[in-house]
Amino acid sequence: QVQLVESGGGLVQAGASLRLSCAASGRTLSNYGMGWFRQAPGKEREFVATISRIGSSTGYADSVKGRFTISRDNAKNTVYLQLNSLNPEDTAVYYCAASRTLGVATTSRQYDYWGQGAQVTVSS
Repeated sequence: QVQLVESGGGLVQAGASLRLSCAASGRTLSNYGMGWFRQAPGKEREFVATISRIGSSTGYADSVKGRFTISRDNAKNTVYLQLNSLNPEDTAVYYCAASRTLGVATTSRQYDYWGQGAQVTVSS
């Protein structure tokens, strides 16, 4: 069992940056591929970014490519999502998730554990 807790969300203006953190407990994080998803009001949860177990591979949704960066520190059992050049369309609850799938995982069904989410609100 893995427990995931997100932090770092907030209210920012368009063009600003935020860094989300996801702290894991219960199991060694290096056993899992990690991902970030988001869900805006009235919309389905969507894939944002993923990183492999040792951080050698990453993947991004087209909508965030070049603006968001996923990284991990397995020694700290923590995964990060750096959000730059935020715009109002990025407003959503951001979820951290852990996957036992080998390789890059980009669909929610590939993830086994989920955090409670962190709200990111971007004003225009």
